[in-house]
Amino acid sequence: MQKVNDLKILFFDIGGILLSNGWGHESRKKAAEVFGLNYAEIDGLHNFIFNVYEVGSITLDEYLDTVIFNYPRDFVRQDFKDFMYAQSVELPNMLQWLKEWKKDCGFRIISVNNEGKELNDYRVQKFKLHLAFDAFISSCEVNMRKPDPRIFGLALGIAQASPSQCVYFDDRTMFANAAQKLGIRSFHHVDFETTKQILENLKKENFNQ
Repeated sequence: MQKVNDLKILFFDIGGILLSNGWGHESRKKAAEVFGLNYAEIDGLHNFIFNVYEVGSITLDEYLDTVIFNYPRDFVRQDFKDFMYAQSVELPNMLQWLKEWKKDCGFRIISVNNEGKELNDYRVQKFKLHLAFDAFISSCEVNMRKPDPRIFGLALGIAQASPSQCVYFDDRTMFANAAQKLGIRSFHHVDFETTKQILENLKKENFNQ
């Protein structure tokens, strides 16, 4: 049986827990309304190529060339990119709480997230995510994305930890299950209060044993 005080690494997703999703379907629908685009058309193109962007094979401009600027538009590229960046907002409570909690929690905290490079870099800098995480394992940097089990294997290698020494939080059940299959204790994030209580319990048990 795993002892709780063997735990030393917390893996976290970012979008849907700490921040809004960087470029999710709601943001794309809003973009279609604001810029007068055919949502069904851009969504179809997005679904073909966004995974390629998330694993770092193309740039944000190349993504936009395929999905948005495949036709002449009556708006400029930078305005659209600024709109994309503006869709990233901090979700209530969790991020600020985690930044404070991390200071004496006794765990290292590492993100494991799917994100294209330009959006990922913007989010890390804008929301000062270095104050919440010790390291970032982002799909755009490691050329693989969840639920590929290799990204969790890479995370374990970088952390120099066994699965039993780690806990993972994700707002998507599929990704939590992918980590769980590798032996990483995983939780489906539902809301701030629930995840906060889980983290407080882990900290208390870790210090008391």
